[in-house]
Amino acid sequence: MNDTRPSTDPAARIRRGEAFRELHHGPGPFVVPNPWDAGTARILASFGFAALATTGAGLAHSLGRPDGANRLTRAELLANAAAIVDATGLPVTADLESGFGERPEDVAETIRLAAEAGLAGGSIEDATGRDEDPLRPVDEAVERVAAAVEAAKGLGFPFTVTARAENFFLGRPDLADTIRRLQAYEAAGADVLYAPALPDAEAIRAVCAAVSRPVNVLMTGALKLSVAELGALGVRRISTGSALSRAALGALTRAAREITESGTFGFGADALPYAEANALLEHDSPHSLDRSTRSQQ
Repeated sequence: MNDTRPSTDPAARIRRGEAFRELHHGPGPFVVPNPWDAGTARILASFGFAALATTGAGLAHSLGRPDGANRLTRAELLANAAAIVDATGLPVTADLESGFGERPEDVAETIRLAAEAGLAGGSIEDATGRDEDPLRPVDEAVERVAAAVEAAKGLGFPFTVTARAENFFLGRPDLADTIRRLQAYEAAGADVLYAPALPDAEAIRAVCAAVSRPVNVLMTGALKLSVAELGALGVRRISTGSALSRAALGALTRAAREITESGTFGFGADALPYAEANALLEHDSPHSLDRSTRSQQ
C-alpha cells in the first residue's frame, strides 16, 4: 500500500515548500501559530492560518518534561512535526533547536531529516545549551547556518531556513551583537532571520532595518503590538512560540486550583462546549493547503 500522508508525499512537499516561501513575500506580515500536537494543529488550521510552526517547549511540556536544551530528542521533535503536517496538510516550520549535534554536518543531517518529515522549513539557533557559554562564537554559528542552507539547497524543493540569534532569549540583551549575528547569518544564506525576545518596538525596527531578508518576531505578553503594528516596523512573520500551549496550561492549572482550594467547578463555564470541540476537529479535509479559500493571516 502506498503511503499518501502529506508528510511523505513528494508532490505535496513541493507545494508546501513553495507556498511557505511565498508567504514571506506577500502584501503584509503573516502569523504562524505554534500547535503542540495534531489536535491543536487541526483547531488552528480551522481558523484559516496559512502555515504552522512547532514549539519545542509546548512539546516538552506535553511529554511531562520542562523545556530546555537536550530535553527532546531529534526523533521526538520530528515525529511531532510530521504528526502536525499530517493533521492539516499545511506548510509547517519547526523549531530544530541548535541542530542536534556539534558539527555542521550534524546540522545538515537534521535539515535533511526535517525535509523527510514533511517540513517546509526549520530554524537553527546559535545557543550551545551550556550554562557556562550559552552562545556560540559568531564564526562557528555561521558555519552551522551555512551547512543548513547548503543541505536545504539539495532537497529538490524550497525549504526555508530560519537562523536565530538567541542573545535576548538567553538573558544577554546586546542589540548590536544580535544585529551583527543576524547580518552574518543573512550573508551565510539564511532565508529568514529571527531574534526571539526582542524587548520593544524600537529593537524590532532596528533589526528589520539592518537586514534585507524577512524577519520573524516572537510575540509575547510583554510586547503589546498588533499584526499591523509589527508590519509597520518591517516584520514579515510572527510566531507565538509556547504562548498558546502555556495559555492552555494556565486554564488547566486555574481549574485544578479552583477544585482543590474551593471545591467548586466554575471553570466549566469557560470550557469549550463539547459539540464545538468535536466540530473544530472535523473541519473538512486534512489536506488544507489545497483549499482555495485559505486566508494568509
